[in-house]
Amino acid sequence: MGLSFVFLAFFFCQLVCSSSILGCPKHQSISLVKFKETLSVDPSASPRCYPKTSSWNTSRDCCLWDGVICDEMTGHVIELDLSCSQLVGTIDSNSSLFQLTHLQRLNLSWNEFRGCHISPEFGRFSSLTHLDFSNSNFSGQIPSEISRLSRLEFFRLSPSSRADLRLAAHDFKLLLQNLTQLRELHLTFVNISSTIPLNFSSHLTTLRLGGSGLYGIIPESIFHLPNLETLDLSSNYQLSGSFPKTKWNSSASLMKLVLSRVNFSDNLPESLGYLTSLNSLSLTNCNLRGPIPESLSNLTRIQSLFLQDNSLNGTIPSWMFSLPSLRRLFLSNNHFSGQLEEFKASSLEEIILGSNQLQGHVPKSIQNVVNLTGLDLSDNNFSGNVDVSLFSNLKNLLGVVLSNNKISLINENKGSFTWPESLNVLLLAACEVKEWELLRSAKYLWELDLSNNKLQGRIPDWAWSNWLSLITLDISNNMLTSIDSIPLLNIDTIDLRSNLLQGSLPIPPNSTRNFLISDNNLSEEIPSSICNSTSLFMLDLGRNNLKGAIPQCLGTITTLEVLDMRHNNLSGNLPTTFSNGSSLRSLNLHGNKLEGKIPRSLANCKELQVLDLGDNHLVDTFPMWLGAIPKLKVLSLRMNKFHGSIQPSTIETIFPELQIIDLSQNAFSGNLPASLFQHLKGMRTIDPSKEAPRYRGDTYYKDSITVTTKGLAREIVRILYLYTAVDLSSNKFGGQIPSIMGDLIAIRVLNLSHNGLQGRIPPSFGDLSSVESLDLSGNQLSGEIPQQLVSLTSLSFLNLSHNHLRGCIPQGPQSHTFESNSYKGNDGLRGFPVSKSCGDDQVSDTNDTISGPDDEESDSEFWSDFWKAALMGYGSGLCIGLSILYFMLSTGNPKWLVHIIEDLEHNIMMRRRKKQRGQRNNRRRNNHF
Repeated sequence: MGLSFVFLAFFFCQLVCSSSILGCPKHQSISLVKFKETLSVDPSASPRCYPKTSSWNTSRDCCLWDGVICDEMTGHVIELDLSCSQLVGTIDSNSSLFQLTHLQRLNLSWNEFRGCHISPEFGRFSSLTHLDFSNSNFSGQIPSEISRLSRLEFFRLSPSSRADLRLAAHDFKLLLQNLTQLRELHLTFVNISSTIPLNFSSHLTTLRLGGSGLYGIIPESIFHLPNLETLDLSSNYQLSGSFPKTKWNSSASLMKLVLSRVNFSDNLPESLGYLTSLNSLSLTNCNLRGPIPESLSNLTRIQSLFLQDNSLNGTIPSWMFSLPSLRRLFLSNNHFSGQLEEFKASSLEEIILGSNQLQGHVPKSIQNVVNLTGLDLSDNNFSGNVDVSLFSNLKNLLGVVLSNNKISLINENKGSFTWPESLNVLLLAACEVKEWELLRSAKYLWELDLSNNKLQGRIPDWAWSNWLSLITLDISNNMLTSIDSIPLLNIDTIDLRSNLLQGSLPIPPNSTRNFLISDNNLSEEIPSSICNSTSLFMLDLGRNNLKGAIPQCLGTITTLEVLDMRHNNLSGNLPTTFSNGSSLRSLNLHGNKLEGKIPRSLANCKELQVLDLGDNHLVDTFPMWLGAIPKLKVLSLRMNKFHGSIQPSTIETIFPELQIIDLSQNAFSGNLPASLFQHLKGMRTIDPSKEAPRYRGDTYYKDSITVTTKGLAREIVRILYLYTAVDLSSNKFGGQIPSIMGDLIAIRVLNLSHNGLQGRIPPSFGDLSSVESLDLSGNQLSGEIPQQLVSLTSLSFLNLSHNHLRGCIPQGPQSHTFESNSYKGNDGLRGFPVSKSCGDDQVSDTNDTISGPDDEESDSEFWSDFWKAALMGYGSGLCIGLSILYFMLSTGNPKWLVHIIEDLEHNIMMRRRKKQRGQRNNRRRNNHF
């Protein structure tokens, strides 16, 4: 009887339990289906995921659906995990999702809700303990209602990138104040723009606030949270702080500390040595200085140590290479010096020490670091031979970077040597590599840098066969003489610049995006097959001897951003086929023999920033229509045959971003184009935040242009985005200089020399506060030099020579740095440095003055008067004669003699007075006796 009762009770319990599990309330099942129907499934949104909602079927109990968990007693849906479900759409405030009022855990991470705001209705889930919206691209303001979720223990909202997701500073503080049970808080890349509050939950184990716009001082209390395991405040560039000097309360629990790109401006503290549970420390770019403290040797569990991009100095301690758990050591871009100790930790996988001042030999013990995957010793002062056999037994090696030291890579035993098959990256720039044979066994490379070595002749056939997997190849600055073809099917970037290559241009594979082969001796014509490389971003053929016409088809490659063919022997017309949708940003054809006009199809290049057509044979009027290209920053048409006057534009806004315009050495005429100057917005404001033009493949290519500044032709490289210049010299411009040019306050170089300009120098030039070089020589300017030019404190070169200027040269701190050559050929100028003073005299004190007939006649009359005055002095007393002579000289020439006579008269009068005093004394003595 008792046994039967127990059996019946067990059966009844099973029946009740099974009925509750299978008995999902119908209204919740309907809510889930409606929620599913408001969203769509897109496999491309999360390719590695699978759509959990695809298995939802109303014929089955919703508690059995994928991602749905119900309470075993009530059947209510308490957990909904739709993470990584390829969901796309929006969740509105009237969504049926909010009818699942018993939810305790909700995970919508790794979906695509782009443009969807987080509804305030999420604050209704009062039982929620876990909420995960990470990597789902929500945007907009995070509602303050989230702070009502007082039971929340896990809150993850981090977007996949810096999306437009914001949390108000007030709501941030309210959230921390109310969510007292929080254990994990993930708000990386959420724009908070706040200081860090003090009221964090003592239960916190994980706090991630990286890249959230925090500013101010890090409260020290954050380092003392007793249960903290992970702290990430990285990439808050306006955040600063200091480390505790004593033991941290979190020292026993803290395992991951990420404070990269936070300003500490301090030494690494000894107190870090108390963090004995730490397995990852990231302090990249924190303005840290000083040596590595000895206390860090206590971090026996540390696996990843990131201290790169600081100002740390001293030697690298020997114990650092003996830490038993250390796998990743990043110390690059600091000021470490001295020699490297031997490597003893077999656990090391990555050793990144580039860009320091390390010296001595590369330790041979590197061959014993058997787990090594990456080694970077580049940009140091290592010396001596490095035997390639050191790397042969490192079977996991992925990358070796030894560039830019003073080492020589050799095969000491001259025997067979095998690079590890795992090797993908080999960077050996400036390593005295002379033999191709050292590379024969490297068959699976993705990136190879052999630049600045001593490789000669041809690339061997076996090399092309071994390099089929290459994506980037750099053999620039060697002594290669010929390349027939480039049979690399997957190559992205090829750099063959500065070799001795001859013959015809080798055609890159169709996959190539960046092809650089400038500074060689290539000749012949450019084959039209170059246009088969329809993926090209960058084509640099400059400084060769290429001839013939530019293939018209190059204008149709819409991906092309940089086309550089400067300093060749190209002839014919410019391509006329630049098409709509062009990506062209830089076009440099300087120094060729191109003819004709500028093609109107260039107006289709809406992204164009740099256009250099200088030093050709182009014949055209000024192409005002180029002003409609909105991003054009540099326009050089110098040394061509452009002619005519520059007419006012019919376009309302022209050249809004132009910073350099060079029209020198042409035949432009008429007045200077005042209407053009009033449109140059890029020259009317000084913007220090301007950034350099960026291109895909930007690591390799730098824009440059020749500008005449301070009287010399100078190549401006890479700083084009900061440089502002106007050069209209050596044309036939006439009329007056428009005063509106004084509004171009960002100008550094202004050259209007060798024209026919008349009138006065505008006083508004005193507003050109940034000008460093001002050349107005070789014109017909008249009047006085404006006093306002004295305020140009940046001016280091001034040339006003060969005009008709007159009057006193304005004197100021900067004017004393200019020599007389700055003013020569202006007969009416006086004052330093032309003459000693700026009185009424008209005589120049310089050696450049050449006497004319009038001067000789004046001098003759002067000497005649001089002797008359001298004879008058002889006859009527020397003092009276010299006085008469002084009167004559002070009103005539030459000035230097006035000073001589003044001194002479002074000495004579002093001697006479002394003699008279002596005679009076003698008379007194005689009377006394």
